[in-house]
Order: sequence, then C-alpha cells, then structure tokens
Amino acid sequence: MIYLDYAATTPMSKEAIDAYIHASTNYFGNTSSLHNIGTDADELLTLCRQTFASLLNGEEEGIYFTSGGTESNYLAIQSLLKGQKNRGNHIITTKLEHASILNTFAQLEDEGYVVSYLPVNEKGLVSLEELKRTLQKDTVLVAIQHINHELGTIQPIEQIGKLLHDQHVLFHCDCVQSFGKVNIDVKSAYIDSLSVSSHKVHGPKGVGMIYMNPSVHWQPIYKSATHERGFRPGTVNVPGIAAFTVASETAYKSLSNAHEHYKKLKEYLAAKLQLFQPFIQVVADSSHHFPGIIGLTFANVQGQYVMLQCNRYGIAVSTGSACHVSQQHPSESLLAIGQTAEQAKNFIRISFSPDTTTTDLDHLVNVFHSLHTEFFTAEIKEW
Repeated sequence: MIYLDYAATTPMSKEAIDAYIHASTNYFGNTSSLHNIGTDADELLTLCRQTFASLLNGEEEGIYFTSGGTESNYLAIQSLLKGQKNRGNHIITTKLEHASILNTFAQLEDEGYVVSYLPVNEKGLVSLEELKRTLQKDTVLVAIQHINHELGTIQPIEQIGKLLHDQHVLFHCDCVQSFGKVNIDVKSAYIDSLSVSSHKVHGPKGVGMIYMNPSVHWQPIYKSATHERGFRPGTVNVPGIAAFTVASETAYKSLSNAHEHYKKLKEYLAAKLQLFQPFIQVVADSSHHFPGIIGLTFANVQGQYVMLQCNRYGIAVSTGSACHVSQQHPSESLLAIGQTAEQAKNFIRISFSPDTTTTDLDHLVNVFHSLHTEFFTAEIKEW
C-alpha cells in the first residue's frame, strides 16, 4: 500500500518503538510514587520536558503532557481563559482551525463568550490588518493554527504573536501539523500556549504536549488534579512520552532535509498535474505553503470517489481531516477560502513523509489519468 496520508497519522518509527519498549521495561513506575521506581520514572519525565523545551526554545516548567492534540487544544484554551476570566469575554479564531478548536469555541459561545471568526483570503492566509481591526478592548485570546491540516497554508505566527503581545492579548497556536516539520520558537512568536501531537511525528498515538508560557496566569479546569502539576488528572504515560520525545528529536535532526524533499515532491507532482487542468486544481497554493500537504479539487468528481479509487489501486489519500471526514459535510477550510460546498466535496488531501518517492506519485498520477478518462472529455496533452 502506498501511504500518502501522513497529515492524518504516521507509523511509529523504529527509534520510537525501541524507546517505548525500553521505558515500559525500565521506567514503568508511577511518577507520583515516592519510591525509587517512581522517582526514576519522574526523572525520565523531567528529561523529556527539558528536551521539548529545548526544541521550542521555551522553558521546562511550561511543558505539560496530554493524550494528544485535541485535548491539548481544549485544555490550553480553557485553562488560559479560566485564568483570565475577569479580563474580557471576546475571543478570536478562524474557520480554518481544526475541529477541536472550532468545537471548543462553539462551547465557549454557549458559555457567554463572544467569538469573532477572522476571514482569510483564497490562499487561506489571515490578514494582520483584519486581525488588528477585529481586536477589541475586551479581547482576551486569539487562536490561530500554524499550518492548516487540509490546505497546508502557513500562517505568519511571528507577526501575529508580536501584534497580540503588543496589545496584551493571549495567543494560542495549534502546531500539531507544524511541529517537527518547521522550526517553532515560542519566544520569537510570543506564543502563550501551543499544542502538539505525538502521532504526527512518528511517535505513538494517545500522547500530546502543551507549552504554556510560565509568565502567563492560567487556572486548571480540573479540581484537585494531582498529575502534571495540577494541569490534568490521570497517571502519566511515561513510555509514550519517552517514545514521543525520541521521535521528536529524530524529526528535528532531519527537518531541513525533509523539507527540501517535500519541496521536490511537490514540484514533481505539480508538473504532472499541469496535464490535467482544468480537471484537477491545486488548492490554496502560494509562497506561504507547507509542501508536505497538498489539497486538490476535481472538476466533477467527489473526493470520496477519488479516495476510494485510489484505495482500490493500493494508494491511501484522504478527503480532509480524519477527525471529521466521516461526518460527510463540506470542509470548513475549503468554505473559508471561498470554495463552494460542491467544490469542497470534490476535495482530496495528499500528504508526504520523508520516505515518499516520485514513484509513489507516478502511481497516483496513473489513477488520476483513469479518472480523467472516465469523467472528463478533454484530451490530455502529451500523456
């Protein structure tokens, strides 16, 4: 099977599996236990915090481990707002955000918060001027993701963070798709909270991380939680965190090479897709785009059919975020950039790994050729 759905999840790397087995065998203690086995596990957890802090240029005391990206988004936003509840009730986000953010903001609206959804252009980019105009005296928090999970759009988080910092507004950044793929500096981007997920970087599922700026006041949403310094309850998954840490270090060591590889793959695929215009269109492509995620729309074929045909020929692609694809409604990301509901239903997402090859893409293009023959009447030039 040719796997081209790495934005949904990744297989665990050998290094991560080895780390998981080693930690499970030698550091199985509960980090809250006071005996040597417990303190050994806690010391390993401390090393993991130090590693993540170094990767993000943050502070060790700002690292908290969770069950994944969704919980990280929810806990970070709710904890920040609870700590700032007397400052205001206006919050800002975009319709491009992951479902975990959009669902959290919908809940907050029910609780009395006023939510503004920033518009984006056809490339999926936020306007700094529009953000500045949307800020109010009672704006307390803005949530904008770094790399969009369906379009690959990269937001200018450094400029966004600086603007919000100058206005004394908190900034939450969903970095689930960007961590381990591009450099993130929480200090230069003035990020107050950040969310990351292990299984996007070849670590285990069920593990995530939040960075909370230690200088920002927050309050836990759980009463009397004893783990993660009161941030969340539940015995800490030390083996999973150790594997996540090793996977993250591995990703950062090859970050530049991987990015160049993605650029070459994107250029190769784009050249092939020129033959299929206007049947196939690349969505939201620009200079502010992460080349490892490519969105495509088809002229008169639903994305689900394209995905099933690819699967039939042993190729795994997706019709968008795995967190809501089963709900069969148009992607919010596509609608936000001006696509119609019909166009949004004709969408698929392709996402690469460092192991993806041009041969893999040739197989994909062959499927596209058969779809073009089946659904489109125009000749393909120079096929």
